[in-house]
Amino acid sequence: MLPSAEIGVFGGTAFYSFLDDVEEVTVQTPYGAPSAPVAVGLVGGRRVAFLPRHGPGHGIPAHRVNYRANLWALRRLGVRRLLAPCSVGSLQPHVRPGDFVVCDQLVDRTSGRADTFFDGPLPAHVSFADPYCPELGRAAVDAAQAEGVTVHERGTVVVIQGPRFSTRAESRWFSSAGWEVVNMTQYPEAVLARELGICYSGLALVTDYDAGVERAEAVTMEAVFRMLAENIERVKGVLLRAIPAIPADPSCGCADGAMDPGSLPA
Repeated sequence: MLPSAEIGVFGGTAFYSFLDDVEEVTVQTPYGAPSAPVAVGLVGGRRVAFLPRHGPGHGIPAHRVNYRANLWALRRLGVRRLLAPCSVGSLQPHVRPGDFVVCDQLVDRTSGRADTFFDGPLPAHVSFADPYCPELGRAAVDAAQAEGVTVHERGTVVVIQGPRFSTRAESRWFSSAGWEVVNMTQYPEAVLARELGICYSGLALVTDYDAGVERAEAVTMEAVFRMLAENIERVKGVLLRAIPAIPADPSCGCADGAMDPGSLPA
């Protein structure tokens, strides 16, 4: 019998250490294998399921992540609230490397990704006007402020296909639209969570200025990973504060129009 968890966390493998009493489980899904076994444990008395979206050792690039399997695996374990830390590049001078952004909107610029559970035969549509859960967002903002980190309480993330970074022209375009940050994983994670009735919040760590920001250097993976390593403890600190503060009973409406749990195959 699979263990259960009420809250899920996506992130890098360095996050394993914030769980207590960890049990690692392999979850089968109709969409293939998730990125890794799921670690289930305790944070502040809450049952939490953790899954590294890029797999052990960060070996799966963003465009190859099996997002449907990852979301399905957490849903099978009972997860209804999901925090999704991620790295982002800044598109605006006032959003600085080292800042956190709790996104409230996204723009999808990916292509070819499997991004729905509603493949037929009956059509179904979920509301996605507000992609992120306001309750989880509030918990993340409050936790970041309590940790003393600079946090932007809202922002739009534009999600690109990867694995390449943006050209300077693309980056200037995104910046001129007024969007705050750019990333490769928030879509389709957010919409798949919505289809399964899971509240979702992206907690974004700004690792660099994107190429189109004035005087920005070209983005490199070395610089991104260096910033992540320097800030991993701050991200974990925010999660440790946010998770116990998440309301046990949602009042946000994120599950409206979601799939009927009874219709989900094992």
